Amino acid sequence: MSRCRRWLWLCFVAFLSLPLRAASLAEGFTRLPEGAVVLLMPLDIELFSVSAGGILEPQAEWTEKAHANLRQAFLTRSSALKVNFMPLPGEVDEVVESLNRLHGAVGQAIAMHHSGLFALPTKEGRLDWSLGDEAALMRARTGADYALFAFVRDSYASTERVAMMVVGALLGFGLSGGMQVGYASLVDLASGRVLWFNTLLRQSGDLRELEKARESCDALLEKFPE
Repeated sequence: MSRCRRWLWLCFVAFLSLPLRAASLAEGFTRLPEGAVVLLMPLDIELFSVSAGGILEPQAEWTEKAHANLRQAFLTRSSALKVNFMPLPGEVDEVVESLNRLHGAVGQAIAMHHSGLFALPTKEGRLDWSLGDEAALMRARTGADYALFAFVRDSYASTERVAMMVVGALLGFGLSGGMQVGYASLVDLASGRVLWFNTLLRQSGDLRELEKARESCDALLEKFPE
C-alpha cells in the first residue's frame, strides 16, 4: 500500500472509530512502576501538502522539521509526566527500523479492530496485542523497560487548495483541507505486549512549529499511564 493510500485508509478507519475514541489500557495494567525507563523510539512521521485537486504530496523539509519538533516535545513532556523517556542510543539500524515498521502495522490493526465498526469480537473489547519477541532486542540493547512508539501523518492545505475550499463554500459544497491522524503505543519490552494505546484524528495541529508540536504531543499522550 502506498504512503498516501495508507494515510487515507488510516483516516477512514479512525473516523469509523471516532465515537469510541479513548486511550486504552491492557488488562491488568494501570500505571508504570516507579523508576521505569521508557525508550523513545524514532518517531514515524510524514507530512504532506494537499493540492488544489486534493492530492497528497509528500514534503521532505516539513517532515524533517516535524521529526525534530515532536521529538523535542516528547523529551520535554517527560518531565511534566514524571516519566523517564530515554532517547535511542546510537544509530538507527535495521533492527530499529524493522520494529518501527512492525509497530506501524500492529498500530493500524489496533486502530481498525479495537473499537468501532470493525472491532474483533474475539478480543471482547480488550487491548490484547503484541509486537512479539522482537521487542526484547531493544531491551537487551538499551536496558529500557518499556518503549514508546508514535506514528503520525499530517497534511496541510496548499494556497490553491484553500482557494478551492473558499469557492466550494460559496457554491454550497465542502472541500476538506488538512488532517492530523496517528497513534501512540506503550510497549513492554520484556514481552512485546502493547500496554497503552491512543489514537489521534483531527483537522487541527501543526508539527512544523515547535509550540504547536507540543500540543500535538499532549494529544498523543492523553491519559498516558504515568
